[in-house]
Amino acid sequence: MAGVKVPFTQDIMPMEAPADSATSRIEAFVQMGRALAVLAGGGPWPGHAIGLTRQEYGEFAEAMDRARVLNAWFTAEQVRFAAKGLDMLLDARAMQAWLEAYPELGTPREPKAVGIIMAGNVPFVGFHDLLCVLLCGHAAVVRTATDDAGLTAALVALLGRFAPELAARVTLAGGKLGAVDALIATGSNNTARYFTHYFGHLPHIIRRNRTSVAVLDGSETAEELAALGGDVFRYFGLGCRNVGMVFIPRSFHLDRLFGAFFPWKDIILHHKYANNYDYNRAVWMLDRAPITENGFLVMKEETALESPVAALYYARYDQLSAVEQRLAADAGRIQCIVGHGHLPFGTAQLPGPAEYADKVDTMAFLLALGQGTKV
Repeated sequence: MAGVKVPFTQDIMPMEAPADSATSRIEAFVQMGRALAVLAGGGPWPGHAIGLTRQEYGEFAEAMDRARVLNAWFTAEQVRFAAKGLDMLLDARAMQAWLEAYPELGTPREPKAVGIIMAGNVPFVGFHDLLCVLLCGHAAVVRTATDDAGLTAALVALLGRFAPELAARVTLAGGKLGAVDALIATGSNNTARYFTHYFGHLPHIIRRNRTSVAVLDGSETAEELAALGGDVFRYFGLGCRNVGMVFIPRSFHLDRLFGAFFPWKDIILHHKYANNYDYNRAVWMLDRAPITENGFLVMKEETALESPVAALYYARYDQLSAVEQRLAADAGRIQCIVGHGHLPFGTAQLPGPAEYADKVDTMAFLLALGQGTKV
């Protein structure tokens, strides 16, 4: 299918496209991704080839380090991992494969003001929405969560180093969004009702609570189960792409999971995670609930999909078909599924650009805004 092509050359050549064309926007984000790859490594400024001065590089690196002071969940390791994820998201070939599905991206349309209400549970969590809005030629009015720790503002400033005209189309709203033409909002089930009440008259995407699950068939290798640890523990389990429930065969031994998860044992040294571990363990012990724990994770047999922080629910099954029926019935509550025949183990926290939250095509939604009106 024809679409917008992303150049694979190492250097960006802005003279080949107008300053604010679809191609120039893509080029700017690809170059930004290359810079994020270096920043994610945590090393010193590598020189001007990165597209940033020493001061500009240092300012974003400082913002990444400062995040842990403003939000204790955003440790240096987690923020760098998230930055690496953005680098993979903005990879030139990944972008090309994604955007070839939208040939209309190169067609001029009337720019709209799109409100984006971001969550703050994971570093850089709302970036994909911002990316989609700007690629479509719209303006973004962004309200970040209080837990954002300044990371979104730092990203917008970084984007401005490569494409000032794109960064200029982003407004960071300190309070109310103000007048917008459409809305993309991410929050809890409670806040979703609020968003629907106030913004339901606008074109909108409103996301609610979701969680992720893993389905084991018993044939998993030690390496696959170890990779599952990243799906469970990355970001301390706070993201909707974190596995909160694992379906296991009746004969599966939990020791296999505990052994595979052992490399994550130091997560208990994080005080907020440890507080959650102690609390959940104490409550379940007082309730005489049967639990299995290893000093940094509590596992509990449960039918619910979404486990609390520092805990992992599991459900045993006899027939895989019963699990498939359960997953189909709860599809509206599940963000992603990890396991054979689903997402590979260890990849839940590294979504590609076409892996839309709640499986709602954000690009199609945005491209439909102002359709037929040229500028």
